[in-house]
Amino acid sequence: MNTMDNLEKQLICPICLEMFTKPVVILPCQHNLCRKCANDVFQASNPYLPTRAGSLSSGGRFRCPSCRHEVVLDRHGVYGLQRNLLVENIIDMFKQESSSSKPAPERKEETPMCDVHEDEKINIYCVTHGVPTCSMCKVFGAHKDCEVAPITSIYQTKKTELSDGIAMMVGNNDRMQGIISQLEEACRAIEENGRRQKTLVCEKFDQLYTVLEEKKREMSQKVTAEQDEKVNYIRSLTRKYGDHLEESCKMVELGIQTMEEPEMALFLQNTKPLLKKLEEASSTAHLDKVERGYENMDHYTVNFKKEGKALRSLDFIQDDEDEDEEDEDGDAGTQEAEGAQTVSGGGAVTAASIQPSAPQQSNSSPSTATSSAST
Repeated sequence: MNTMDNLEKQLICPICLEMFTKPVVILPCQHNLCRKCANDVFQASNPYLPTRAGSLSSGGRFRCPSCRHEVVLDRHGVYGLQRNLLVENIIDMFKQESSSSKPAPERKEETPMCDVHEDEKINIYCVTHGVPTCSMCKVFGAHKDCEVAPITSIYQTKKTELSDGIAMMVGNNDRMQGIISQLEEACRAIEENGRRQKTLVCEKFDQLYTVLEEKKREMSQKVTAEQDEKVNYIRSLTRKYGDHLEESCKMVELGIQTMEEPEMALFLQNTKPLLKKLEEASSTAHLDKVERGYENMDHYTVNFKKEGKALRSLDFIQDDEDEDEEDEDGDAGTQEAEGAQTVSGGGAVTAASIQPSAPQQSNSSPSTATSSAST
């Protein structure tokens, strides 16, 4: 019951001081609230924002009641916060176990009997072979030369090990939830950076002649192709982590059910394989990790240097080509100043506006705009 009591304390909402009421939302600081409580705090912090059907219908901000971290919401308000399905599943399992454990004292199962000595109850534990047995097996049976211990002491030891294993698995599941959130954020960052880079490319093409429209579609498709490739990879990785998390939740549920076993011998019979399964399920070595900067898309930059026929051979610049072109254009009559600053990891991408070219003679052609993005 100590384990269940400790688990219940972790499921208390800091606002209503009751067990979380579904739906449960997770804040950016990784703390949880009932969505109703989060909405009450939100309304108290934003009394002048318009409401609809008892809830705020536009963005605002409030502070987490646990750590005071400021939470900024979008136009969906608290309904835009992500639900913590892991906590909701644990609440369901806790309530189910709590309700099923109440009639347990009325159910008195018999102590298992020894398979060899059918009239003897299993009342000691063979440390050498790691199995419960009876006193007769120790006196003149298969375990007469083995080291034995009272079944009560081994029961407490194994129950502590199982409790520690469950606690470790719950911690791993929390970390897994954080990894899934980071993967989802990486998806959004890739999509956002892809959109921004395509917008930057399109802005430059819009300043040129209609003959560049076909080339514009070709270059945009390159950005889209890599964006889709990265997003598909991240989503597949998210599904793998989700499957692993689901399996871990099942192991936690099985562990909790085993913890409620009142009979010590049955408990010890089931503990050894369960601990091994918990150890295997807690490993994430087989899951891929996303490399740093994988979500960046700012390597798609453009640099327009030529006019006329050169416009038909435009492509994304390469580092070596860029250096050669800069040397060739050292004597050009016009120059442009334009920069692009990219914040990696899903940050905003900003581009400086094009400076007007120096005055030209009336019969000269306009200078070519140069666009470069530095990472």
